[in-house]
Amino acid sequence: MTFSAAQYHRETSYRRDRMGGHALDWTHQPDTFKSYPQAEPLPLPREVDLPEVFLSRLIRGSPSPSKGLTAADLARLFLLTSSLTAKTRHPGGDFYYRTAASAGALYPTEIYGAFTNVEGLEDGLYHFSIALQGLTRLRSGDYLSFLRRSVPGHPSINPGVTFFFTAIFFRSSWKYRARAYRYHLLDTGHVLEHLLLALPALNFSARLFFDFADQEISHFLGIDEQREAVLAVVQVPTLPDFAIQETNPRVEDLDSSFRQASRVSEQEVDYPQILDIHQAGLEVREGPGDGSTMARHIGPVPKDWTPLSSPASWPEKTNLAQTILTRRSRRNFVTTPLPRDLLSALLESLGHPEHNTAENSPPQQELLSIGCLVSSAEGVEPGFYLLDTLQQKWGMVAGGMLTHPMARICLDQVWLTQAALHFLFITPIGKLEERWGPRGYRYAMMTAGRLGERLYLTATALGLGCCGIGAFYDQEAADLLGLNPDSRMLYLVAVGPVKSMKGV
Repeated sequence: MTFSAAQYHRETSYRRDRMGGHALDWTHQPDTFKSYPQAEPLPLPREVDLPEVFLSRLIRGSPSPSKGLTAADLARLFLLTSSLTAKTRHPGGDFYYRTAASAGALYPTEIYGAFTNVEGLEDGLYHFSIALQGLTRLRSGDYLSFLRRSVPGHPSINPGVTFFFTAIFFRSSWKYRARAYRYHLLDTGHVLEHLLLALPALNFSARLFFDFADQEISHFLGIDEQREAVLAVVQVPTLPDFAIQETNPRVEDLDSSFRQASRVSEQEVDYPQILDIHQAGLEVREGPGDGSTMARHIGPVPKDWTPLSSPASWPEKTNLAQTILTRRSRRNFVTTPLPRDLLSALLESLGHPEHNTAENSPPQQELLSIGCLVSSAEGVEPGFYLLDTLQQKWGMVAGGMLTHPMARICLDQVWLTQAALHFLFITPIGKLEERWGPRGYRYAMMTAGRLGERLYLTATALGLGCCGIGAFYDQEAADLLGLNPDSRMLYLVAVGPVKSMKGV
């Protein structure tokens, strides 16, 4: 029997009466930085200018693509996508904050890049080291022909730069066990969103892929597929429009020591469900969906819809670069009502679904339904609302202070009762799988992660607090929201005014 997404989600659901204790094995805590001791890292430029564009402009507008790309451009992109932003000291050692959010601060995501004709850099495949803010070359040469075969993009696009996003399983499963694959996907979405905003901020266009030849790419990267998985690919078309000579060069095996780099602890515990759900999603089902939105299939339906109004401008306190470098999970919420213009900006940040779709994959509205529990917002009655990002409207499903019972459902985290808003990302898992197979689970979860990170950034730019929640009693959440048996909440992101902008 083929392992299904619905089966995985059900088997990894939390239940209040089955939350057995799980003590963390601190003696085998996973390394948070991947390294290749046998290879010399190449430092990227440290002193680079960052763009001064604001997040709202990127949400509303389109980039003006430029042609060439330099090592300094790569330094800017990595600084905004995945870098260390602050350090605190703890009895067990130093803790480093990063640009993108991560469940449990475990950071399973790794980034690789295949670069061709990048000024100041030899052609080849590289691994990005966040600890050193530099690159380690894994292969030399031009792999454009291979990439054209393994990442099925448009034949006229010549990707001078291709980024690969992976997740190392044990980094998250050390704490979250079999449920960790959910966080692998959400965390990948978090980091992806940074790159997909940084590229247009620097006047580069981007093409996101959730579909590709998984095993070929894994072999190309030299990773251990039992421990690390490729989840997303981003291509940047920077080369001139000339025909690439199609060849079929053999991609040689990398040295076995490269595969060993996927191991992050001397003693790793295997959770078979993680590999089962990932391998179940290796098949790519081609063809369009039926065009219906997932909001039609989750159960609750608003009685009336109200058009969403966008503010003339967002009251942003920081530009994109400043926002990214100061982003934290802030949850010291206060019950001050959320001003209406800030609410409108938050809702607009989730709109423009054309920006949220991967190539050859279903659009956002065919993957997720977005809900919002309103607790305290100017001019808005408390209750459960559903958003229609295509038609730019929302409607109330049920009234009342539902943020309080939702806080209990989120493992009794009382601070959630203070948040002005709980944004919810919901999908009918059976319907999703019927259309796209188990791989559809990847699409939905990574898209939820992308949108969740956009809320983090929007909240930071507006001077608000924000914190994502992936741990909750799954059936209780579905019952509270009135979802049908096929549907589940995948992710919750709390947003609202806070006491201060100091991280907690």
